[in-house]
Amino acid sequence: MGQITSTTSGRRTRKDPAERRAEILGAAARLALDEGIERVTMKHVAAELGVRPGLISHYFASIDALHREAFEHAVASERSALFEAPEDASATDRLRAFLSRVDGPEFAELGRLWINGRHLARYRPGLREVVGEQEALMRAALTELVARGRHDGEFTTDDPERVCLVLLVVIDGLHASSNADPGFEHPALDGLAQSVAERELGLAPGTLGPR
Repeated sequence: MGQITSTTSGRRTRKDPAERRAEILGAAARLALDEGIERVTMKHVAAELGVRPGLISHYFASIDALHREAFEHAVASERSALFEAPEDASATDRLRAFLSRVDGPEFAELGRLWINGRHLARYRPGLREVVGEQEALMRAALTELVARGRHDGEFTTDDPERVCLVLLVVIDGLHASSNADPGFEHPALDGLAQSVAERELGLAPGTLGPR
C-alpha cells in the first residue's frame, strides 16, 4: 500500500475550509492510487468522506482540476516516502533504500498511477503539465542523490543525470511489465534496478542488495 490514507465519516461535520479541502484531496489521491484516476469522481470521493457530491464541487470546480491535484498530491506524497532516510545516512544507503522501496509491493500502486497518468495526459493538457512537473521533480531528487554520492566518493560517474535517467527508464519498464502481467516472473528481473545502478556507479555487485 502507499503512504496516503483517506478519512471516512458517518456524519457531516463543519470544518475549516483548508482542512476540508485537504481532506477531499487526500481521499481523491487515495482513490487515484487504489483504483486509477478515472475512478476519481465527485460522487466517489463524496462517498469516501460521507458527504454530498455538491461539497466536492464547491472546492473543485471541475473534475479535471480534481484529477490534476489528486495526481500531484499522490505522487508528491509517495516520492517523499521513497526518499525518506536518516539524516546521517550515506548516499549508498539512501539509494539502496530507494531502490528497495520503489521495486517492492508497497509502492506498486505508485507505478500503476504513473502509467495511468501518462496515458491520460495524452488527451488532457492540464494533466500533462502536472505529470511533466512531477517527472522533473523525481529526476531532480534522484540526480541530487547520485551527485551527492559522487561528491562523497561513494559513486563513480561523470554524469549523475545520465545515471538518473537510466535508472528511471529501468524502473518504469519494470512497473509497466508488472502492470501488464502481474503474475509474470523471471530471474532476469530480480534485482535488475539494483544491478544496473551498481554497474553505472562503479559499485561491487550486491552492494545495493538487501541488508
